[in-house]
Amino acid sequence: MSLQRPANALALAALLILTACGPGSQPSATTGAAAQPTSASAPTPAAAASSPAASASAAVAKPAAGASPGTTASPAAGASPAASPAAAAVPSPSAVAAASITGPFQGEAQTLNGAGGTFPAPLYQKWFDEYARLTGVQINYQAIGSGGGIQGIQNQTIDFGASDAPMTDDQLAAAKGGAIFHIPTALGAIVPTYNIPGVNAKLKFTGDTLAGIYLGDIQKWNDPKLVADNPDLANVNEDIVVVHRSDGSGTTFGWTDYLSAVSPTWAQKVGKATSVDWPVGLGGSGNPGVAGEVQQSPYSIGYVELIYALQNNLGYGMVKNQAGQFIDPTLDGVTAAAAASAQSIPPDLRFSIVNAPGATSYPISTATWLLAYKTETDQAKAIALTRMLWWATHEAQSFNKDLAYATVPDALTRDSENFIKQITVNGTPAFPGR
Repeated sequence: MSLQRPANALALAALLILTACGPGSQPSATTGAAAQPTSASAPTPAAAASSPAASASAAVAKPAAGASPGTTASPAAGASPAASPAAAAVPSPSAVAAASITGPFQGEAQTLNGAGGTFPAPLYQKWFDEYARLTGVQINYQAIGSGGGIQGIQNQTIDFGASDAPMTDDQLAAAKGGAIFHIPTALGAIVPTYNIPGVNAKLKFTGDTLAGIYLGDIQKWNDPKLVADNPDLANVNEDIVVVHRSDGSGTTFGWTDYLSAVSPTWAQKVGKATSVDWPVGLGGSGNPGVAGEVQQSPYSIGYVELIYALQNNLGYGMVKNQAGQFIDPTLDGVTAAAAASAQSIPPDLRFSIVNAPGATSYPISTATWLLAYKTETDQAKAIALTRMLWWATHEAQSFNKDLAYATVPDALTRDSENFIKQITVNGTPAFPGR
């Protein structure tokens, strides 16, 4: 059973409800082959005064040839406290530190290497471009999938990992460098995206129909279960082309976490993980790969982070939530899901917000995390890492909305602050406080 913090959870719920916001400016759609989403225009704080150069060195890199993200299982219920670093006591709102990252810091490393999820890659590309302008620190991020990010941080081949799935107890126990912190950086929506020639209406899906499609039980677009919610499909007598991820993926974890929550058959036959044995379908690498397969395959359906559907001009559907309402994947819906899940968020911040209760909750909402060791060995890199993590959880949040990601609530940011302050090198705190 997940540890609970009622007082902090209530504060989180209140903050989420008060600060809920609609989606920001939607990126313009592209045509042709599926594209990696481009960065949105920068907000206006001093840290982001200049627009990003097209050739910025911190842009998301393509995965190295032969990269093999590992297959992971879902976090076990009743995770043992020893499996992950325990959270420090949560301070009151008035105790939140006023530290800010305003420029370079003498003695920090000038390069950091990270890898992981494609779900947050458009956001991280923007962030790391801006961070290089602010501090001079170049952050090389490879969007190879969450499985690869977890594997990289476990094996200490990167300075930080990125994942849209929390690490399991077994994965944490296998990490060569000891305890690992999960630092949430954004919340987002995973959407069912489709390409059905001649159908312009926004489709409606239920947990039952999505599970049926991905189990191979629903094979035609005019299946009575789909037509019941979508009369426009009545004459679409075409086979459904199912598309899924081929790599270890946090987006897959979120998708299968949702399907497991709403379909006992899916939970029994397939389950939830970053990689699963798919009953049917074609595989695409990364969110861009799935978007590309859907874009070029008539009568197909896939799942991607919302920004990839927007950028590639793909249709995406509404999903019926636990309260029986069909909900569009908006930032309001994601924020509502997080608020409704507040009381179940454990101290180590390894949480799930799929299938959340509430009339306005979008049911396939998820978080994404940066992964960092509690104990570092290189002082220069430890300083650079902790400063970047602090900036990511504070100033960088101003970029989230314009790229269709929800910001992290203040209550969770206070937990992240505690984690960052606990990162040490040679027995002393690594974060210099500015």
